[in-house]
Amino acid sequence: MARKTKTDEIEKAKTPAAGTRSGRTPAAASSSAEVADFLARIKALAPVTGVARGRLLFAMDATMSRAPTWDMALALQSEMFRAVKEIGSLEVQLMYFRGAGEARASKWVRNADALAALMRQVACHGGFTQIGKVLSHARREAEKEKISALVYVGDAVEEPIDELAGRAGELALLGVPAFLFQEGDDPNAARAFKEIARLTKGAHCRFGPGSAAELRELLTAVAVYAAGGRKALEALLPKPGGAGAKRLLGQMRR
Repeated sequence: MARKTKTDEIEKAKTPAAGTRSGRTPAAASSSAEVADFLARIKALAPVTGVARGRLLFAMDATMSRAPTWDMALALQSEMFRAVKEIGSLEVQLMYFRGAGEARASKWVRNADALAALMRQVACHGGFTQIGKVLSHARREAEKEKISALVYVGDAVEEPIDELAGRAGELALLGVPAFLFQEGDDPNAARAFKEIARLTKGAHCRFGPGSAAELRELLTAVAVYAAGGRKALEALLPKPGGAGAKRLLGQMRR
């Protein structure tokens, strides 16, 4: 059991006893050439000026099916937070769900190191997905103050896709793009994530054990977008390694 932290509990309700996880295998590694030198280019960007501080909500599935690759995921996500620190102009909130209806979110913070430390305290517990809670929480937060982007990392969907699509539509009305990173190749998860990305004008990307570098770089790209908007990504397009930015922007324009 992870040690309790100073996090704000969002919701605790019984998880619907519906759906079971099908067997999933890791997705094939994506072409690393697509995002070659992407992280270096992002770090080379000049700080964004003249804009309000961006806000990034980072949510993750902490159920037991992710346990085999949890350490890898935490390491990659910690690197994203370190990149956030370098970018500046960004507030981040961490949310996770696991177990029997447990879903928690941190406060909005500017200290990326503290957030990475908090994330390392989270351990996987058995349970069903609670993506609907993530989307509803993002809507409530966006109603209080604009959110630049929602990032979600998970491997399965055990909730009705139509219900998730309805909640995604609410986010779309508030102008919050969702970037969904899928671990493995579960087809039901892929359908749901693609639909949420389409409705919110975000993006859906898959990753497996062989695509760790790509995930790290794409997560960092989303952080750049949250801090500086489309212009920050578009600035990469004419440069070597800009294919990753093109991939995200291409999906966002659909």
